[in-house]
Amino acid sequence: MNVDLGIWTKLTRAIIFLLLLAAVAGVVVWYLPLIDRNEGMRKTKLKLEMQIKQEEEKQRQLRSSIRSLQDDPKTLERMAREKLGYARTNETVIRFEAPAPNPVQSRP
Repeated sequence: MNVDLGIWTKLTRAIIFLLLLAAVAGVVVWYLPLIDRNEGMRKTKLKLEMQIKQEEEKQRQLRSSIRSLQDDPKTLERMAREKLGYARTNETVIRFEAPAPNPVQSRP
């Protein structure tokens, strides 16, 4: 038996469709802050990974410098000459200093 209820069948289907649509929209609105938070955490993670790579490269360079200072006497001699101003006998050390900035004179 097929009873035609007229407009009520169409209205019932439309209301069910709208309720489902509202439920989907509610789920999206509910999870949107979590999605944004997740995106922010991913950006932070990538930033921190880049920072870790930079620090690892710095560490590698420092270890290489330490190793060369411990093992290579020429490197140690060069560093002593540059940093401490040491020289061999019969050598003259010349130091260049940056000129002092001129004070600005005000006109009377």
